[in-house]
Amino acid sequence: MTYTYRTFGFGNVLTPVVKRLLIANAVAFGVTLLVGKAFIYDWFAFQPTRIFIRPWGVFTYMFVHGGFMHIAVNMLALFFFGSPLEERWGSREFFKYYVICGLGGVALSYVFLPAAIVGASAAVFGVMLAFAMIWPDSPIYIWAIFPVKAKWLVAFFFVVNLVSALSDSGGGVAYMAHVGGLITGFIYLKSRWRPGRSVQRHGRPVRARRMAIVPGEERGDAPRAAASPRRREDKSLYDAVDAVLDKISAEGMASLTPDELKLLDEVSRRHRSN
Repeated sequence: MTYTYRTFGFGNVLTPVVKRLLIANAVAFGVTLLVGKAFIYDWFAFQPTRIFIRPWGVFTYMFVHGGFMHIAVNMLALFFFGSPLEERWGSREFFKYYVICGLGGVALSYVFLPAAIVGASAAVFGVMLAFAMIWPDSPIYIWAIFPVKAKWLVAFFFVVNLVSALSDSGGGVAYMAHVGGLITGFIYLKSRWRPGRSVQRHGRPVRARRMAIVPGEERGDAPRAAASPRRREDKSLYDAVDAVLDKISAEGMASLTPDELKLLDEVSRRHRSN
């Protein structure tokens, strides 16, 4: 499974949190092979009947996998879909979202189908959903041959997992946890806590601080007596950027159109060159 968006693909930069998650899962899988599944599952899987005895299982279950294909598929999806998200949101926000989706998988599984579960699938499905919501038309190449838009691929996975969960045809697969990761990710991304959205305090929105693109103006300095021709020429451009920043503050980065993203990139390049 590969995809393309800008420079996405095998040449994509491996971001810090994604790299650490890959390493942590690989190490945990290696320890499982050495120590044995029985011991690792007993202590680190999520077990509904032992939730009060071993509560850490709601988190550690995301690093325990049942077999090579189980971890390989999850880590491959995390590698391809996670790095672009972390690069866009930042490491802290990405990791928070990853964990929230994993916890959502536990919650839905616990409520509707209480069974012991392992694996990062719930968190990874949440990551895939976020990618599809931000870049819905990015082509995902199945087996490196058949292109499918990200939004349709994730929609297909959601339907398949939901039908499998409701039909009780699990076969050892925690379909309800997968659905929980997808639903939790969707709710989070549509909520006021989503990445890039302004923080709410005491019921009043707090606007994100604007980038100081035009030095001096944000600090309330008095305008210069005679603005340079370049500044007069760029005023309309900065007004447009202000409108985009207001949109980010109100709706988040995911709401931006390709033209708005291009505008921010252009202004950022100009600012760095100056």
